[in-house]
Amino acid sequence: MKKVLATTVLSIIAINLMIEPTMAILEKKDTKSTQTTILDTINFDWWQKQNDKNLENYITLAINNNYDIKTTALKIQQAQLNVIATRAGQLPSLSVGASPFLGKMTGETKTMGSFALPIIASWELDLFGKNWDKTKSSKKLLKSVESQAQASNIAIISMVGTVYYNIVKLDKLIEIQKDLVKDRENIYNLMKLSNEEGIVSTSDLIQAEKSFVMAQNELIDYEKSRNSALNALAVLIGDSPENKKEYERISADKLSLNFDIPSEISSDIITSRPDYKALEHQLESAGLDVRVAKKEFLPSINILGTLAFVATSASSSMSFKNALGLLGGIANLPLYTGGAKTANLKLFKNKYEQLLAQYQKTNLVAIQEVNDSLYNFKSNEEKLRNNKKALEIQEKDYKYSELKYNEGVISKLDLLQQKEALLYMEKLFASSKTDCYIDKISLYKTTGAKI
Repeated sequence: MKKVLATTVLSIIAINLMIEPTMAILEKKDTKSTQTTILDTINFDWWQKQNDKNLENYITLAINNNYDIKTTALKIQQAQLNVIATRAGQLPSLSVGASPFLGKMTGETKTMGSFALPIIASWELDLFGKNWDKTKSSKKLLKSVESQAQASNIAIISMVGTVYYNIVKLDKLIEIQKDLVKDRENIYNLMKLSNEEGIVSTSDLIQAEKSFVMAQNELIDYEKSRNSALNALAVLIGDSPENKKEYERISADKLSLNFDIPSEISSDIITSRPDYKALEHQLESAGLDVRVAKKEFLPSINILGTLAFVATSASSSMSFKNALGLLGGIANLPLYTGGAKTANLKLFKNKYEQLLAQYQKTNLVAIQEVNDSLYNFKSNEEKLRNNKKALEIQEKDYKYSELKYNEGVISKLDLLQQKEALLYMEKLFASSKTDCYIDKISLYKTTGAKI
């Protein structure tokens, strides 16, 4: 029995010696595939150039706490495990078992027993490279999943930036709208007094009251939109919306007007987009799957080996004298499978053609998205310059109206109406400024974080 235990232990050690180096190689590759961090894939340096520590903080929180980002990381791990599982098909398999047996022969009064420890080895010779193509296909799918994760992360971080700047815009609009409500209230009160004295018609008074009420409603809409945006930001950074009152952000007045955007962007930039790369890897994987399906028509060759130590009684020793050994092989070529292999080949060809069409469409859509984002930015940048000029003109006009009011040339009502026009231009300028930042993020997203 000692010989049996020694033989079994040696067999298990041999199996481990064959398996552990293979697993070490695969684990090393897994580590290598995860070396690229999310900060690198989203081009965090680009966000730091915006000179807004609050925005950087929200992006960092999203990277660490966003559940969609965590899900994409798990999908990468799943794809890595799939590579390991597929790679196992290229390696030999070893197993050890225990087989007790008790029986009685005819004409005998005693029972006979035996105990066997079989060690079975099997290996499919990859003569035509079928299993190797399966492994390459799984590796391409891993790269595709990694690229999809990058695209998803860029989209999520872009959403964080977009929501953030919308909140900044709404902060400024609410600030201006509160002044506008006060201004229209003062206008309404003055017109009410003028109406009582018969200077202003009732129709003008009703119109002033209507403008006052509409300004209040517009303020409510702004506050409601900001509340929704704060809730959205909380979800994106994996925080409770109850903490939204503590969220700090930059003032719209401190936003720079230097956007540092190139005037032209080459269409070649789409080849670096992660969603484009993901489809490229899927297409390559589908092509390998077609090759595998074709090779399924070829024969498969398997090598089988069995070594069993048999003891016919508890007192007998399980030595090589009592060992049974078998080494052989089998070549198998299915002649009829009911059309399954043919259908499988057509299925993979169909999948490849679908991916090819999707790949070509993605190419066109990506170019369109980049062109649209760049055009929208340029248009809003031009609008911003025009609104800035209009605001400067309105500020001068208001100061001139203040001088005329102080000299008694115009009434307070006229001055308030000029202030209302000034507040309206301030709203347009604030909106167009933050819109440029949002368009800048859109361009960042459509170029795959490469601008």
